Amino acid sequence: MNNFTAGIVSWLLLPVAAWYGLGVRKRTPRLLPPHGPQTGKLGDGAAQIRVLFMGDSSVAGVGVDDISQTLAPQVARSIHARNSETVSWRAAGANSAMAKDLRDYILPNIDQRDFTHIILCIGTNDMKNFLTANRFKKGFGGLLYAIHARWPQAKVIWSPVLNMPDVPALPPILTWILKLRTQIINSMGNRMCRERQAIAATPMSVHSDSGFAIDRFHANAKGYQFWAEHLTRIIMDGKEL
Repeated sequence: MNNFTAGIVSWLLLPVAAWYGLGVRKRTPRLLPPHGPQTGKLGDGAAQIRVLFMGDSSVAGVGVDDISQTLAPQVARSIHARNSETVSWRAAGANSAMAKDLRDYILPNIDQRDFTHIILCIGTNDMKNFLTANRFKKGFGGLLYAIHARWPQAKVIWSPVLNMPDVPALPPILTWILKLRTQIINSMGNRMCRERQAIAATPMSVHSDSGFAIDRFHANAKGYQFWAEHLTRIIMDGKEL
């Protein structure tokens, strides 16, 4: 199904998605991000690799109880284990954030200017909020422009929206509708990355439910570890998988 048809079909099914979405929200426990420092370093001396993570609840670490189990420090550990280089990390994530929120509220409040890599974990809320391709283009494309203006030497990597049928919390009819919205968001995100000097990572393949937290939507420590290893290969290789 092309993106135009996917858009029409999904909008026609919006009442169905809203009904099932309310049911999921009602029975799903509300998880909070863990407390702890949002920056860290592994290794001695000055960091050769300095990674900024910006995104939604996945960057905030929803799904685990300890900050060390979240995505950013797990990526840092994975990089350090691979080549023994000193790695610093900073996480800047917020629940329910969309691309425009990163552009307007998170990025302007980050002062550090020497990041070597910037990881973007964004798009899921844009998808589930039924943003059109043009609205996502404005938010995500503007975010990429702002990143390159502030950190012109940094390598930018975007982690696309997960395949919704892989998320165990969602009923089949809702996953089918959200898969159409994911197609639209990921297609535009990949286009923006090609046009604006960023790397679009390949979406992860989920082989079991063991990587999900108790809400069956967010990652748990194992899920973040798998995601971290996926991103580490892209960071170190400097190319798509």
